[in-house]
Amino acid sequence: MEAMTQVAPQYEQQTGNKLVFTWGTTGYIVKLINGGQPADLVIATAPAMQNLVKTGKLVAGSNVSIASTGIGVAVRTGTPKPDISSAEALKKSLLSAKSISYSDPADGAASGIHFAKVLQQLGIADQMKSKSKLVGGGGNVGEVAAKGETEIAIQMTSELLPVPGITYVGPLPKELQDTTVFAAGISATTTQQAAAKGLIDFLMSPGVEPKFKSTGLDPVAK
Repeated sequence: MEAMTQVAPQYEQQTGNKLVFTWGTTGYIVKLINGGQPADLVIATAPAMQNLVKTGKLVAGSNVSIASTGIGVAVRTGTPKPDISSAEALKKSLLSAKSISYSDPADGAASGIHFAKVLQQLGIADQMKSKSKLVGGGGNVGEVAAKGETEIAIQMTSELLPVPGITYVGPLPKELQDTTVFAAGISATTTQQAAAKGLIDFLMSPGVEPKFKSTGLDPVAK
């Protein structure tokens, strides 16, 4: 969301086209598209986009991977940084924390779905239930930590970095990490295919890369 918000003015100035966004988790976006929500361009996780192509919701051949990000950890600025240097260190830090927050898996949030699996993998899912705050509706987990409502926030790096009031600690340990690839595709119902294709080309252009990287996104190699 932050990356698209930052690059939108440049695109609008170059093309004269106005961008109107609908934000949400991948699960929410897929639900909207499957329900007939009008759209020109759809951006979501790559696997979900592939399914939308298969079901005819996107123009065949229009689906392009544009950027990727991992899952990271953040804390309220001024508070101690937990040790997340290894799976065991992360486990100890989570068990020591009074509270954590992450995206609600039930809302189809990719980072929340994965982190719930991480807790299972670490063998502490039951122990963490009572001190976990699940953030639904595509909400920003970092903002919860910034307000002091939880000690540790876990979400996609690209969603944590832009949030004021928190300090980014780092990515999940390599053995627990999950990289999400975002793809863009043209809606099968749009009457603006050329403009939608132009937006994809813009998002793949070198001039956009610095803003993607500043928000925690790694542009996909051309």
